Amino acid sequence: MLQDISHGRLDNQYHPCFPKDGDFVVCVKGKDILLRRDEEGLLHLPTWGEVSKWSEKWNPWFEEKTAFAFSMQDKDHFLYMGEAGDPEDGYVYEAAATLRDLRSKDVCFACMTAWHIYCWYRANRYCGCCGEKTAHDTRERMMRCPACGNMIFPRIAPAVIIGLVDGDRILMSQYANRSYKRYALLAGFIEIGETAEEAVAREVMEEVGLKVKNIRYYKSQPWGIAGNLSIGYFCDLDGSDEIHLDQNELSMAGWYSREDFPAEDDGISLTREMMRLFAEGKEPR
Repeated sequence: MLQDISHGRLDNQYHPCFPKDGDFVVCVKGKDILLRRDEEGLLHLPTWGEVSKWSEKWNPWFEEKTAFAFSMQDKDHFLYMGEAGDPEDGYVYEAAATLRDLRSKDVCFACMTAWHIYCWYRANRYCGCCGEKTAHDTRERMMRCPACGNMIFPRIAPAVIIGLVDGDRILMSQYANRSYKRYALLAGFIEIGETAEEAVAREVMEEVGLKVKNIRYYKSQPWGIAGNLSIGYFCDLDGSDEIHLDQNELSMAGWYSREDFPAEDDGISLTREMMRLFAEGKEPR
């Protein structure tokens, strides 16, 4: 999946430091991230030496827009939230939401994780309790209000991904009113006061009007582009298989057998991996 990088791991421990020329930088502008594609189509992030060359002249405001993000593959990655001047050497801004390139999985994971951090910074520049401007804590990734002491940590939204199985069939769906048109499993956010297992049963009932049993955990995945932690579950149909579609959420839903399966594993998402497991008859039982 996306987080299975080529070696090592992503180290998200916060280090209050400033970038060196060779460190990688995720530059965000609106909903886009600055990237370069080489002759083989592989994605590359710019270094701090490149970004500082293109960007506005060095000043305190320039430094204020830069934040340590994480270390990955033994390289520090930083987040820059200002204009990168006129990028050179083939760098262009690409939509963050479309970065799902298996061959450049490490870069995509870095971009999605940095995007999650960027959205948190953007939404917490001011205190939600008293309205004062916040400042970053000097020891950990936390925004602190100097007036009332409010502490604001990164927000992660848990969501369930649901493989609803009936013998040799699984329920597949397509979203309504979204740009993503590929087949998907049922999914939804966990609500206040609800367990993940309760969310599985509720989402299935709300979206397709079916009951479930034998809910079993499979695996989780950070999905920074939406600020989520996706939690994968398989479950079995309990009773009638007649679908009652919530057309506000889904454009279609149907039962598909292992022999007539319309989706493949993209090597990126938890959803697609769960689909592959079912197609191979390897889903947890």
